[in-house]
Amino acid sequence: MYSKTEAAQLRQAFWTAFGQYMQPVPGAEGLPTNWVNYKTGLKHVYFRLHADNRRATVSIDITHPDAGLRELFFAQFEELRLMLEETSGDAWMWEAEATDEYGKPISRIYQELVPVNMFNRDDWPRLISFFKPRIVALDEFWSTAQYAFDELR
Repeated sequence: MYSKTEAAQLRQAFWTAFGQYMQPVPGAEGLPTNWVNYKTGLKHVYFRLHADNRRATVSIDITHPDAGLRELFFAQFEELRLMLEETSGDAWMWEAEATDEYGKPISRIYQELVPVNMFNRDDWPRLISFFKPRIVALDEFWSTAQYAFDELR
């Protein structure tokens, strides 16, 4: 078990290492990209990377506070499901009704790696091998798919 300080230091060290590893990788449009804190440019739509002592996830989180609008965003992503899964080469899990870590309602589309422990440095290569192709694929998908959301902006 780690103290809060040790856990925070390991968490920061992992994300710093991942960010440095990904820094030379250009985005789909050839521009430098902040892979760890990816900006979709669409309010309430986030591409998130998460790791803890049990699992790692790459997700598209739709956090709009209005349930009807959140449902519209999710439906639009469902229309693009084939494009997303072809771009990433993997099937994704789809949850129209989920909750975030604070108990707020969200919609989530994600992939998960279990078991893996971010606090174990020996697992870092597996985490990086899980995160890298998926966030790059999301970026490639988003470079085209974002225009399908213009009417929802």
